[in-house]
Amino acid sequence: MTGALVTGISGRDGSYLAERLLAEGVEVHALVLRDDASPYTPTGVTLHHGDLTDVEAIRRLVLDLAPDEVYNLAAISSVAQSWDEPDTVARVNGPAAVALMESARQVGDHVRFIRASSAEIFGQPDSSPQSETTPVRPLNPYGAAKAYAHLAIGVQRQRGAHASSLVLYNHESPRRPERFVTRKITAGVAAIAHGRAGTLTLGNLEARRDWGWAPDYVDAMLRAARADEPDDYVVATGVGHTVCDFVATAFGHAGITDWEPLVSSDPALTRPADATDLTGDATHARDQLGWEPTVDFDGLVAAMVAADMRENS
Repeated sequence: MTGALVTGISGRDGSYLAERLLAEGVEVHALVLRDDASPYTPTGVTLHHGDLTDVEAIRRLVLDLAPDEVYNLAAISSVAQSWDEPDTVARVNGPAAVALMESARQVGDHVRFIRASSAEIFGQPDSSPQSETTPVRPLNPYGAAKAYAHLAIGVQRQRGAHASSLVLYNHESPRRPERFVTRKITAGVAAIAHGRAGTLTLGNLEARRDWGWAPDYVDAMLRAARADEPDDYVVATGVGHTVCDFVATAFGHAGITDWEPLVSSDPALTRPADATDLTGDATHARDQLGWEPTVDFDGLVAAMVAADMRENS
């Protein structure tokens, strides 16, 4: 293996993926928008500036680099932002992703293309847990754009592309930005524990999600890239928890038991349409890729709280 191209290197998953690839001795190239490489971007990655929606420029880059593996993690990943900017989110998360896949195919059918999809493509499913056969029925602009790219990958496989779509359920780590609810919770809990804040205001406390450990989900990407045949995979723990569960667990790891008076729910922070229960069935990934999650819900919350407690100390 000579090289890999990673989009979304500035994100949490991109940094973990780059670290794994570099440790394997892979030459890693990454696409960044302007100078937005994060502090987590590891040394040794060759950065290329560009906009994923500039199809012609990105195609020239991909054909010039001719990587063996392409990992498309770049996306506008905020569901809330997708309601405010549905056109922008659609371009980045949908057609731009499909164009990148076509660029990889033009390098050669040997190129392994991995696309990070989302459980939001399932919207409000009729049953739980969800698997690869669950109908795609998104509820928000973010999920709709992800669904387009997810379905396009299946179509491209019919013409020989070695492309896989990983339907990633919620996955967390201390590298999650604070604009996301999980990190908002752990950072808020740490601030309260250190006396720097008095309350924590959130949206829908009853939304249920399947939360896993981000490095585990990166491991699934690598396994899918090296599999003999491309396919779609649900990547999840199979265990759902509510936002309220996350809050209670976070306060517990901060040593605060009487947390209810410190938390309020603001209807203004609730999404216009929100799936109530997204829990995944990763049987296919376990059977075909040998993938298993290594960190459970309590462990990932503990790690995030510990990191924020250190940062706020």
